[in-house]
Amino acid sequence: MFIDFEGIDGSGKTTLSNLLASRLKKLGYKVAHAREGGELQSPTARRIRELTRDAKLLEMCPRAEFFLNLARDAQQLDEVIAPALKRGEVCITDRYLYSQLALTGGGRGLKEEQLLPSCELASQGLWPDLVILVDVDPDLARLRKRLGKVQSGKVNDADSRKGLVGAGLAVRVREAFLAQARKDPSRWIILENNDQPLRVLEQRLVEAVVARLEGREQPVQRLVPAPALPSGVASVDDVEERFFQAVDALEAREPQLAAWLLNGIPGLPAHQRRLAYAERLPGLVARSLNGLEDDTAWTLRDVLSASVPADVAEGIGFVTSPRSHALRQRLYAQAPAAVLEGLKRQDSPEAWALRERGVKDGHLAAVLLGLAGVDGDESWVIREAGMQRKLYPEVARSLGGLTTERAEALREALIPHDRLAVLKSTTGLETPVAVGLREQLEKGALKLVLRSLTGVDTPRAWAMRERGAALTKEALDSVDGMDSPAAWKLRASAARRWPATVVSSMKGLPLVAETRALLDRILEEQSGKLPVLRNAYAVVAQARALEQAQRPARTLAETLSVDAGRQEA
Repeated sequence: MFIDFEGIDGSGKTTLSNLLASRLKKLGYKVAHAREGGELQSPTARRIRELTRDAKLLEMCPRAEFFLNLARDAQQLDEVIAPALKRGEVCITDRYLYSQLALTGGGRGLKEEQLLPSCELASQGLWPDLVILVDVDPDLARLRKRLGKVQSGKVNDADSRKGLVGAGLAVRVREAFLAQARKDPSRWIILENNDQPLRVLEQRLVEAVVARLEGREQPVQRLVPAPALPSGVASVDDVEERFFQAVDALEAREPQLAAWLLNGIPGLPAHQRRLAYAERLPGLVARSLNGLEDDTAWTLRDVLSASVPADVAEGIGFVTSPRSHALRQRLYAQAPAAVLEGLKRQDSPEAWALRERGVKDGHLAAVLLGLAGVDGDESWVIREAGMQRKLYPEVARSLGGLTTERAEALREALIPHDRLAVLKSTTGLETPVAVGLREQLEKGALKLVLRSLTGVDTPRAWAMRERGAALTKEALDSVDGMDSPAAWKLRASAARRWPATVVSSMKGLPLVAETRALLDRILEEQSGKLPVLRNAYAVVAQARALEQAQRPARTLAETLSVDAGRQEA
């Protein structure tokens, strides 16, 4: 039997396909996995895949990408799949030609009927007997994927060509997969991977596949586990309770994701859970303190600094208090790169002392990455050293936030070496280089183009956001914290298509009537989606924390008066 697993990136198909292979082997079946452990078994196919992922090849057109992906699958078929089936084994693949139809047709916009003849040629008439579509909410898949990068130390890895298009690609690909499944229900099984423990999904999957292997057809196409999120309609008033109910339910089946969802969220309920997770998941807890400055956050950092110094350094964020300077000094010996990269926009004597130490210790690349937003003679000496050593991406990133003629001239010089890094350095700017790169890269790197517009309030920027919002959620990322009529108009129009991102774009805004109304609307429509719930609570928690911080402290007389009133009551 030939079994194919399909799904968007981050759906869990690789994990589940390998679990199925292992279980079938234990049940006595001879099994070959064409992508065992997540790696294509054909060396030639691996080489082809590198081409399709290479972010430097932004001009590769959808047709060229399609034919390269077909070549990869054809090679896997000839070298791995067909021989395994000839030996009488169960052969499992993680992606096959259906992926190319979904990506190029649904994702890139070519017509499926034009693609099918080429797929038939690549398949030589050999199509899977069973297709398992691992279906997942794209926002949740993206969270899991980001978490996986953090845990594997690949958080700073460059995006692939596919990733640079933006998160909307995954939404369109998912819709294309579901359309394929509806057309051929006898061949496809849809397994939802949103809110159930992996062991439950694995067992349901094994039962369904074994039934097929034994010739027992199952009448139900979709395997739908019961939802685990709280039922009912959420609102701003009960979002805290609903969010932490969801986190506590999630902790039992995906504790790492539960800890990751607390990232940057202030307040006692979040800290209580961090304390509960700290021993098991110290690195994720340390990172979840990103930007927090309360006493509990600093105590947790102090406790965790000995065991996970790099994560603690990452979790300081852009905090520039005396406590942050002292902690960075202590962490430097164990995690110099993370400390140095965290000095962005800091021009203090303490920051420069660390940079000088970093340069002497041979950490020039990390010093450059932490130089963004910093001008002055010393910073340019370091950039010149970076150019001499051909650290082009790092030098480009060091220019973030700078609008001087000197910065623009260096960006121009760096474009031939790494235009994507240069584009990232223009975030929030409307310089000639920024405008030119955005126009040049809008098609191939829409995600980075839109994110570079963060905070930019010009007619050109709004026109680009409006075009981008039809395709991907990053158009909404670029209005984070903006309170203009144009920002609210974009949020309202995109709320159904990109609800989680629309919500997160309100972070930093006060809980005025307009904010509450849009939050309530989205929570009512999307209350079952964990990413929406998480982002909504982050908005509410940060607004409340800001209100509390801005509230004037009571005088001693006021405190005594309040206490006396309580005693009389």
